[in-house]
This record gives sequence, structure tokens and C-alpha cells, in this order.
Amino acid sequence: MPKIPTWFRVTRWIVLSLLMVFTLTPVLVMLSSSLKPLQDVQGQWRWIPSGFTLRPYLDIWHTVPLARYFLNSLIVATSATVCSVVIAIFAAYAVSRYRFRGRRLFTVTVLSTQMFPGILFLLPLFLIFVNIGNATGIALYGSRAGLIITYLTFSLPFSIWMLVGYFDGIPRDLDEAALVDGCGPLRTLLRIVVPVAIPGIVAVGVYAFMTAWGEVLFASVMTNDDTRTLAVGLQSYASQNDVYWNQVMAASLVVSVPVVAGFLLLQRYLVAGLTAGAVK
Repeated sequence: MPKIPTWFRVTRWIVLSLLMVFTLTPVLVMLSSSLKPLQDVQGQWRWIPSGFTLRPYLDIWHTVPLARYFLNSLIVATSATVCSVVIAIFAAYAVSRYRFRGRRLFTVTVLSTQMFPGILFLLPLFLIFVNIGNATGIALYGSRAGLIITYLTFSLPFSIWMLVGYFDGIPRDLDEAALVDGCGPLRTLLRIVVPVAIPGIVAVGVYAFMTAWGEVLFASVMTNDDTRTLAVGLQSYASQNDVYWNQVMAASLVVSVPVVAGFLLLQRYLVAGLTAGAVK
């Protein structure tokens, strides 16, 4: 292996250091602001605080019903992720392994949904949910179920497209060997293909969870006080007279813990799944 020139190593170190500073500065500001008294984060910014306190981390649970928002986000994001992954596995396997009439149209339709901005679907979904509620009595608008269905419209097409590329990279010889051993198509999928495709499935699951966890626009329209999620609930720290910036920063750090922890635990599978899906 040729020796890396000194100028290249120095340049790389400088660029990576600047990138790290650029990335971590907002996080450090959030952390320091969450530990400051309110008077230090209102008005003119103070780099040297008058003191540090953990009080904001205690007050965030009482100023607004953060626990309820947290539970709503957890239920909605987890349900949307599970539904998206399960449906995408079966749909992607059918597209990857079988040739049927309308296969190409289905694939093009799935990809075409990613071409449009999400805000275009806001009004149609709202009208659909309201009309369904008026006609059948099933309350989708303002419910967790309605929000889960809404997030499926975004995460499911991308999940199917990504898993199709991953399943295409799995040799068909595995399917044929399983069929020779007496496995049916369903058992072949669950016992042979799915274990091999774990990195791609994990990548899809992480994408679906992050999409649902941090979404603001649809959650602000499709929810009410009882079903409000974290992304929208953080706005409640702003009153008519004041904004509790230290509590906003503390709550932002708290709600980011599940996503960061999950990403760190699944990073190995995530990188492998995204790489394989991108190649295909």
C-alpha cells in the first residue's frame, strides 16, 4: 500500500476537525442552555452563565404533559415501523422473486410517490380521514391510528424499494435449495431470506422510525391534545409571554435519546443495509 502524503493527512485532519466542530457546536449549545437558569437564555445570549442547574430537566415533565407526548410518539413510531417493515418484506419479496402482470407498473408507482413533496398529501389525507369518520364513525382524524396510516404513506414506498434492491442481491440458489428441501414460499421467506436480509430490514426499520419520530407537519394537523406527539408538543414550552428556552433544550435532548441510542446499537446493520440497498 502506498504511503499517504503528509499534506494529505494534515488536510484531512483539518477538514474533519472543522466538520466535527460544525456538527457538535449546536449540540453543545443545547446542552449548555439546558443547564442554565432561565434568565441566562432569554434576551441577550450569555456565554458565561451565572450558574448551572438541573432544574430544567425536572420541570420539563410538569410544564407540559411531556410523558403523554412521549408515549404517543413511541406508540405511533413503533407501530408505523412494524407495519412498514412487515408489509415491505412481503411486497419486496414478491416483486424481487416473481414475475406477474403489473409488476413494472407497481414498481414505477412506488418510486413515483417519492417524487412529490409530502405537503401535497396533507389536504387529501385530511379530507379522506374526515369523510371516513362521517360515513363510518371510525375516527381516524385526531387518532393515533390515523397518524400511523399517514406515516405509512411515506415510509412504506421507500421501504419496499429499498428491500427489493436488497432481496435482488440475495442469490436465488438459496430459495431453490429451500424448495428442494420441502419449504414453501412463505417458509422460505421467513426461514431463509429474512435472516440473510437482516441488515437491510434493520436499515428500513430505522428509516421508518426516524421518519415517524421527528415529523412535525402532519402531526400538527392530524392530532389533538390527547394524541399530540413530541415533535409538536415541544412547541408548548412557548407561552404568550415567555419561551422556556432552557426547558426546550432539555426536552430536545431527552427526546433525542431513543433515536441516538437505537442508531448506536444498530449502526453496524444500518451501514451494511444502506450500502447494499444503494448498490442495487
